[in-house]
Amino acid sequence: MSSPRRSPAGSGPGGGGSHPGSPAHGSGGGGGRFEFQSLLSSRSPGAEPSAARLRASESPVRRRGSCPPAGAPLPPPAAAPPPDEDRMKLNPSFVGIALRSLLAVDLWLSKRLGVCAGEQSAWGSARPLLKLLEVSGHGLPWLGGTAYCLYRSDSWAGREVLLNLLFALLLDLALVALLKGAVRRRRPPHNRADMFFTFSVDRYSFPSGHATRAALVARFVLRHLVLAVPLRVLVLLWAFVLGLSRVMLGRHNVTDVAFGFAFGYLQYSLVDYLWLSPFTVPAVFALWSH
Repeated sequence: MSSPRRSPAGSGPGGGGSHPGSPAHGSGGGGGRFEFQSLLSSRSPGAEPSAARLRASESPVRRRGSCPPAGAPLPPPAAAPPPDEDRMKLNPSFVGIALRSLLAVDLWLSKRLGVCAGEQSAWGSARPLLKLLEVSGHGLPWLGGTAYCLYRSDSWAGREVLLNLLFALLLDLALVALLKGAVRRRRPPHNRADMFFTFSVDRYSFPSGHATRAALVARFVLRHLVLAVPLRVLVLLWAFVLGLSRVMLGRHNVTDVAFGFAFGYLQYSLVDYLWLSPFTVPAVFALWSH
């Protein structure tokens, strides 16, 4: 009795021995197209749009004004604009660049001209002479000398001039002290702390008190004293060399002295406007009548 023979692949009813849904199902005739269409048709007609909507909802790119889903991380806040001072640092103005350039030139030139800042400097041997010139422009000798001359004066015209000179010196000390306390610019780093009789505000550099006093006294003397031409030239030369010596000794920067000259020149205009006379302040001059 012969055993039944296994049917070859693709035989049997329906043209295939494999069960429906297998990859070999429908291999003959149009069965391949039927299987491919069955795979495509296994998705429901609304599955693709819903999946697309789901992917769109999970996308980090969202519509403007839409609310984030619950539990989703919030987007980082927008960076705040930098403050005004940072903007100035990033985009400096023309005035800021000009001031920085002027400061750099001032520091460089002041260091180059500080040839008498120490004994080992290029012109260190001339340092004692410049320190003597420093004393000639100090406020204390001028105040003491003016007060003594005012006390010894016996003419009304001389008393009036000397009294206004004393007023000018006191005004100069007050205004320079206020400016130094407001600006608080340090003295050059190559300066030596051996100045003659300094006050609390004298540790600051701007403006130069010697330069303001030199310009004020020079203009005052040339205006109210009758001097020969050589003496007038000598007064101007004293004021200029005194200001230059402040830079050579390392006491001040160039801009400190330049501003001091201009400020002292303007101070005399204020003194001339507030001129003290027997007609404006008779009570002061009445002291000498007794």
